[in-house]
Amino acid sequence: MRGFKIFSGSAHTLFSNELAKYLDVSLSKATINRFSDGEINVQIGESVRGKDIFIIQPTCAPTNDNLMELLIITDALRRSGANSINAVIPYFGYARQDRKASPRVPISAKLVANLIEQSGVHRVITMDLHAGQIQGFFDIPVDNLYGSIVFADYLRAKSFKNPVIASPDIGGVARARYFADRMGMDLVIVDKKRERANESEVMNIIGDVSGKDVILVDDMIDTAGTMCKAADVLKSRGANNVMALGTHPVLSGPAFERISKSALSEVVVTNSIPLSLSHPKIKVLSVAPLFAEVIRRIYHNESVNSLFI
Repeated sequence: MRGFKIFSGSAHTLFSNELAKYLDVSLSKATINRFSDGEINVQIGESVRGKDIFIIQPTCAPTNDNLMELLIITDALRRSGANSINAVIPYFGYARQDRKASPRVPISAKLVANLIEQSGVHRVITMDLHAGQIQGFFDIPVDNLYGSIVFADYLRAKSFKNPVIASPDIGGVARARYFADRMGMDLVIVDKKRERANESEVMNIIGDVSGKDVILVDDMIDTAGTMCKAADVLKSRGANNVMALGTHPVLSGPAFERISKSALSEVVVTNSIPLSLSHPKIKVLSVAPLFAEVIRRIYHNESVNSLFI
């Protein structure tokens, strides 16, 4: 048997260690240093010739550093004779730039896909891409996992009397509908108009939320403006309780302050990104067991899709 090895970048070592523990393996040795000017230097500390490699590295903030680190680790492994290199990227940075939304702008998600592929990665394993079509930006296999797997079990334990799933905007309707169908719940939609990046204005609620426990579903929570404004409007329309599910806790800028002051009773996220601060309203669920199981199935050539059925 060829055997596999797991390497970790520096973006989220706590996640990497938890994942390795579930697989009952130790993280393989690699030294990651930076020169005084910030250049990244990597040295693989053990033989990888003929091995199947999994690199754990979300490209969260500082996004450019973490992305470059992933590329350099991949290059070092490729030049060391690895049989296959699988990039495990729980959070895929630059995913919001997936199309030309206005003239003379880049499609940065495609650029990042090109960089990852050209560096020598054979497969990408990620979760809740902001735009599903990013899978098509690659010419290598991409497994896009669903955070709803861990959220579903958490919600079932809540035993809500009258729950309803809500999409915080029109763009997230497909994601929210999938989750609503999985949970056997109705769907409502928050229709909003975005004036500029990271700012939003809630306009209307499509559906009845009076007396209901509303569960807002999104792939990421960045500045929390969308979620918090949606929660306030839902409350004003008679919702009994409003909680939010967001796979990726980007939580930049005024996010923590907004969550504190909002009508949200709870914000449930995953550990795809290391959380910079703890907060009484924020609950973190681990997706390390999910990624560990996917790695095991890929290595043994078993179905990954059956996890979502």
